[in-house]
Amino acid sequence: MKKFLFDCGTRDATASQGVFVLRVMIGLMMIFGHGIPKIAGYAAHKDLFYVPDFFPLRYLSPQLSLLACIGAEVGASIFIILGLATRPAAFVLGFSLVVAVFGFYAAAPWFVSLPTLVESKELGLLYLIPMIALILTGAGAYSLDAGLYRESKRRRW
Repeated sequence: MKKFLFDCGTRDATASQGVFVLRVMIGLMMIFGHGIPKIAGYAAHKDLFYVPDFFPLRYLSPQLSLLACIGAEVGASIFIILGLATRPAAFVLGFSLVVAVFGFYAAAPWFVSLPTLVESKELGLLYLIPMIALILTGAGAYSLDAGLYRESKRRRW
């Protein structure tokens, strides 16, 4: 279980630097661009927030759905920035993005089209791609995961 939660993936210095920059930048963009505005606008959105239409999430209230979204966008992003339980945090945030892209924006076009700039799936997918990358690669050597899980054998792959 500890290996599943805290394995940092690659320990290569160059790859770890790239993963570190990816984690910090995507995490900060998610917090400041999406999480904090949702917290600030909680009163305005709490009664009309999207509730997914699949079991078991269809039984959530709009308020609880908004809190779960805020938890994913702020809480999971903080874990991703710190590199703590990065793969599960990326999964939680990625799941939230999948619900947004294929639930809330289900009828929206895939890409932004000029000059109307209608809402599309594109932004959610652009945030989802780094989450998939973090699930596959782990947090890298510059993370709390690397300090918590030290391997006795060096990986050969």
